Amino acid sequence: MLSLELSILVFSVLGLVLAIPSNTCIVMGNLDIIRKKGKLSPTDVIFLAKGIVNILLQCLMSLQGMIFALFLETFYIRQVFVFLSTSIYFLIYYNFWLTFWLSAHYCTSITNLSYGFFIWLKRIMSNFLSQLLFLTALGMFIVRVPGFWAVNEESFIQSSVNSTNSSVIGLDKVFSYVVLADILGIILPFCLSLLCLVLTFSFLLRHVWRVKNNDSGSTRPNLQVHVTALRTIFFLLLIYTFFCVYQVIPFLSNYSLSILFWNLQLLSPSVEAAVIFQASNKLRRIILRRFWTRSWRNTET
Repeated sequence: MLSLELSILVFSVLGLVLAIPSNTCIVMGNLDIIRKKGKLSPTDVIFLAKGIVNILLQCLMSLQGMIFALFLETFYIRQVFVFLSTSIYFLIYYNFWLTFWLSAHYCTSITNLSYGFFIWLKRIMSNFLSQLLFLTALGMFIVRVPGFWAVNEESFIQSSVNSTNSSVIGLDKVFSYVVLADILGIILPFCLSLLCLVLTFSFLLRHVWRVKNNDSGSTRPNLQVHVTALRTIFFLLLIYTFFCVYQVIPFLSNYSLSILFWNLQLLSPSVEAAVIFQASNKLRRIILRRFWTRSWRNTET
């Protein structure tokens, strides 16, 4: 038991060491682009939002892990537990929706589907992406934070009364609300992101097949950008899947396995940062140029 708690403490610190610098580089790199060009592309806007969310998420998850490992009694204080869980899940929900908007941007940019919905989606993402991300954050905040606090408070009051029936009703309300929030914050964006991935992949397969079988002798286009987009969506959905598995593990009553996936979840913000770096040539160039300039100045002095 002690070794499992120690592993959470180690991964909490390791997550901070890896995630904070990497996601800070993403934020600073995009701010540098704004300073030079005055605006960001849709992908850069989403990457900037993900960098900020991952910094906040890593701080809260590491704090939760440290409290669990070092101050177990404090971890189970109702106000502390509810505050950390609602804040973390709000950021996770919003991060999943950011993954969907990134997937939708890649899908509408690559496939050029002629359906009215995709044309409308592409137009609104091109013109109102910042407002769309703000409304998404507001929606996820409303779904998770105030409602969960209210339902939890009601169940706590009911459970304080010496009535088994009222206690069961209170727990049922909490469970029903959590299920509804998970549907809106986890299942829905996952299904939409997976749909975008399938549409993008099928479009590229058809496109490559048509080019290969084209008798006009036209050369095959450079698909590296499209492959990078597909790889980015796939890796983000893979991180997504690990979180969904982590949600199911407690129902299996396997404490060791639950701790293992908790540790993996603590590293997810740093893994997302690595995925973002492989997806953005601009960010890699900015970070490499900054480190190269700084190291050159240090050698000069």
